[in-house]
Formats: sequence, structure tokens, C-alpha cells
Amino acid sequence: MDLTIRPRRLRGNERIRRLCRETRMSPDSLIYPIFVDEGLIGARPIDSLPGQCHYGLDCVGQAVEECLAHGVKQCILFGLPGKKDAHGSPAWDKKGVIQRAVRAIKAQYPDFYVITDVCLCEYTDHGHCGILCGETVDNDKTLEVLAKTALSHAQAGADMVAPSDMMDGRIAAIRGTLDKHGFENTPILSYAAKYASAFYGPFRAAAGSAPAFGDRRGYQMDPHNGREALKECALDAAEGADILMVKPALAYLDVIRACAERFDLPVCAYSVSGEYAMVKAAAAAGLIDEYRVMCESAVSVFRAGANQLITYYAKELAQAIKKGDIG
Repeated sequence: MDLTIRPRRLRGNERIRRLCRETRMSPDSLIYPIFVDEGLIGARPIDSLPGQCHYGLDCVGQAVEECLAHGVKQCILFGLPGKKDAHGSPAWDKKGVIQRAVRAIKAQYPDFYVITDVCLCEYTDHGHCGILCGETVDNDKTLEVLAKTALSHAQAGADMVAPSDMMDGRIAAIRGTLDKHGFENTPILSYAAKYASAFYGPFRAAAGSAPAFGDRRGYQMDPHNGREALKECALDAAEGADILMVKPALAYLDVIRACAERFDLPVCAYSVSGEYAMVKAAAAAGLIDEYRVMCESAVSVFRAGANQLITYYAKELAQAIKKGDIG
């Protein structure tokens, strides 16, 4: 057959396939979530997230060592406080669980890059992401305490802060507070397009952050909306966000692509707990090849346009990249 164009020429062996890959991955683009429990001694497996652990303040360094051993050099921290109240005041306590965890990590591993999640849901006794007025989250009253929380993280030594609350104007409030106190070089990773997703269940069980009543659809985004994500990203970019996040990842690849094409800022995606748990469950049932699905799913996120990926598979993916299976 007289064929001039034969795409299979570039698929004939592993060397040519790797040479011609359009999407490249690196361990430098992977961020590992670490859960720190203020009341825990040692480490404890997380039932809702097989293979993941809660770490006590005494052994958070163990989590960092495991990351470094696999080639992952950055994390995002989530805290489980020993106490909660209506205003989430443990979130900005200088002796709070995240503040102490940051100081502990930085004292032992000064070059390990620490990002902190900035939100109130894990610290309020009602489980919502802000200050309540009746049963509604008061947007503007919440901004002050979010800014205080971000500042306390920066003062403890956090390299980057990541507000996940989805309040209007929180990037401007945090940027202004950080700049005022001399942290103008601390970047903000904004959960810019965070959807009110059904994929968060295992995380909420792990972090103890499920709302005591109602839901978060009044401040997180409607899964039906795509153009609204561009609006949210544009607002956050104008207010001083340095990186824009889309969360979840796999069900929102179209949103990742749209944001990557529209904005000059880096785009981060969060492959959330429900995505991870589904792969684990299907693998445990013998229905899929976990390793290959893990790799293929991660590649799809980067192919969509993400520059960074927060994932519970960060360590395994870093090893897969090292082996040449992806990347």
C-alpha cells in the first residue's frame, strides 16, 4: 500500500515513543498531602484512604523522609486540631497543629517545600469553611480570619499558602495581610475553581471536616459550570494569586484545559481523595491494574494543561517517572 504518512513509525519501540512524547512529567511537579493530627503519637493508617497515614507532631518528619526517599520535595499540610470552636480559632493559633508542624519540618528539612492549606473547616465545631451568621457562612467576616491564618503559617515558616475556602475576595485579603507584615515574597496557591464535588468524602473522613449541617454548595462551585471557573480564576489572578488550582482533577479536565489556555499563571490540579479511593477499591477487587491506571490518570491531568499535581500517589508516581514508565 502506498502510504506516505504512517503515524505508527513513531510508535515502533519504546525509545522512539519516549522521544516523541508530547506530555512530560517530573517529580518536581508532584505535591504530596500530609495529614498532621495534634493529639496523635506516632503514625496511624487512615481507613478511608488506604496506604495513607495520619502523623503525630512527633513523627511528621517520617512523612517528609518518605517523600524525599521517593524523590518528592514538596507537600501540602492539613491539620487535625486537638480542639475546635465556632470561629475556628485554632487555625491561626501560633501554637496550632499546622504552625508547629511547619516549624518541625523546617528545623529538620529546611529545603523541603511546605505548602499549607488555609481554611477553617477542620477547625470549626460546625465544619463549615467560615464564620457563621445563623446557618450561613458570612463571607466578609471570614476574610479577616483567613488572612490571620495565612499570616500565622507564613510566620511559622511555610513556603506557600493555599486558601481553599472559596470565599469571595480572600486572595486580596491574604495578599494584603502578607505584604503588610513583610511576606510579600510568600506565594499564594489559590483553590480558584473548587467544585462542590461528591469526590471529597474520604478526605472529610480523614480530616474530620464534614459539615455538621447543610453543605458547601453556597460557596463551592456548581459542577455544571465551566465558564464560571474562568471568572473565579480571573478574579483570583487580579487579586494576587500566583498559582491557580482546579479541584477535583479527573472530572474537570476540560476546566484545567480552559484555565491553562486562558491564563499565564501556572495551573495546579488536585487529584482528590475520592479519585484515589476509587482506584484503590477497583484494584483491590482485581478489576484494574492499579499501577497503570495511576500513571495514565496522572498523565491525563498534565496533558490537559496542569503544571503541578497534588496527589496521594505522588511518591509512587515519582518512582514511575524514575523508572521511565511515565514522564
